[in-house]
Amino acid sequence: MIAHTISIALYQPEIPANTGNIGRVCVGTGSDLYLIGKCGFLLRDREIKRAGLDYWDKLILHREPTFESFLAAVGKRRIIIVSKFAPTTYWDKEYRADDVLLFGNESSGLPDAVHTAYRSDGVHIPMTAQIRSHNLANSVAVVCYEAIRFLTKA
Repeated sequence: MIAHTISIALYQPEIPANTGNIGRVCVGTGSDLYLIGKCGFLLRDREIKRAGLDYWDKLILHREPTFESFLAAVGKRRIIIVSKFAPTTYWDKEYRADDVLLFGNESSGLPDAVHTAYRSDGVHIPMTAQIRSHNLANSVAVVCYEAIRFLTKA
C-alpha cells in the first residue's frame, strides 16, 4: 500500500448498506470519507453498522452539512466527480495522491451545478445501455482502487 490522502465523498447518500460498505473500503484503502448534506439514514442505523462490520470505528469520517462546507473542508484539493456524464473513463485518469473522488447519491446522482463546475475533471465507469447506473458501493471500490493502482505504479 502506498501513502496517499485520497478521499471519498458521498453527496447525500440514501442507502445505509452502501455507505457501510463504502466505509469498509475506505478503512481498507486508508481513505477518509466525507458525507455531504442530508443522508437518507441515521449513522447509528443497524444496516450501516452491519455493512461496515467492526471497521466502522476505524473510519476517518467527516460530516459536512452543505456542499459549500465540504468545499471549504477540502480546500484546494482536486475534486474528481464520478458520473456517467463525465468525459473520461476512470482508467484513463491521471490521479494525484490528494484527490477527492466525489460520488452522487443512489437515485439522482449529483446536482447539475456540480456537474457543470467539475465535469472537465470527472470520470465515468463504462456500462451498457441496459442499465442506468452501477451500484454506488461497487463504483466507489472500482474507482478508488484504480486511483491507488495508478499512484502505486507512478
